[in-house]
Amino acid sequence: MVTPLPDLTGERADLLAALDRHRGFLRYTVRGLTDDQAQQRLTVSELTLGGLIKHVAAIEERWTRFALGGAEAMRSAGAPSDAQAWADQFRMLPGESLDVLLERYRAVAEHTDGLVATLDLDGEHALPSAPWFEPGAVWSVRRVLLHILAEITQHAGHADILRETLDGQRTMG
Repeated sequence: MVTPLPDLTGERADLLAALDRHRGFLRYTVRGLTDDQAQQRLTVSELTLGGLIKHVAAIEERWTRFALGGAEAMRSAGAPSDAQAWADQFRMLPGESLDVLLERYRAVAEHTDGLVATLDLDGEHALPSAPWFEPGAVWSVRRVLLHILAEITQHAGHADILRETLDGQRTMG
């Protein structure tokens, strides 16, 4: 059951609309696919269409944990711990199905939408220590949500290319 969100306006409504639109593009790329098609590697990378759904759900979940509780909460979301685990998040593993991955993504997105409606967008947390973050950098919840949107958008583009390679179908155009 989907929990109805309060009527939102302004920045929060814009954030939700943008998230919904770009999630829709990502989900659209896998419409009508079988699990076998969603598992196919179509490039030299580990990327698969099902794996992109899986990865984006995991990334969104980890970043919303960060928005709620900072770097420690993000670590508790189970970031990949080695090269194999990192590669596995970009592909469907034996026993995984596209339907289950899409349902998980829907649930993660619903949770995020609830946070957009309720969190203090100006709340801040120090980023985790990592070579790709400036030492001592702090992100607001707003910036985290914009980062989630960027991740979704980037990977929806990847998915569109993979789908066109698979069978000529495109999200747009």
